[in-house]
Amino acid sequence: MPTQTAANLRVLISRQQIAQRVAEIGAQISKDYSGESVVLVGVLKGSCIFLSDLARAIELETTFDFIAVSSYGAGKQSSGEVKLVKDVDTPVQGKNVILVEDILDTGLTLTYLTKLFEAAQPRSLRIAALLDKPSRRIMPIQPHYYGFQIPDEFVVGYGMDYAEKYRNLADICVLSEAGDKS
Repeated sequence: MPTQTAANLRVLISRQQIAQRVAEIGAQISKDYSGESVVLVGVLKGSCIFLSDLARAIELETTFDFIAVSSYGAGKQSSGEVKLVKDVDTPVQGKNVILVEDILDTGLTLTYLTKLFEAAQPRSLRIAALLDKPSRRIMPIQPHYYGFQIPDEFVVGYGMDYAEKYRNLADICVLSEAGDKS
């Protein structure tokens, strides 16, 4: 059971389900890029735990870097405007890049990042999203690898937050604030 404000949290995906699925994604990436190396680029802050577990599940030469964008602020709704906060430190030209994201929701962030990375001319560019929420998609973008398709509910845990809280939960939980019916 989650440790923080349990009355407001309902487990959607257990830590055991997450571990199994991340191992499967890592095996698929290892197969797809057999004999090559990959650069995992984590979208901060939400993807950090997923990226760490995924990197350990990939049986290839794997390096990683991080990029930070902003579109949510402290609320539950995206502002609809994506801005770059921190760029990668390593050049990605000619490399196999996998953008690692916690959740693919509207698609605004990953569409922005895809265009940004394509301009840097990587050898290949793919998206790995732990969660896919297609019901909220505004932009026509799909992950190459994803863990779970989820309904339109606000989730926290396993790196995902609400106002910087709940990132440390091992399960992915639906957050319903007091008075909120979601």
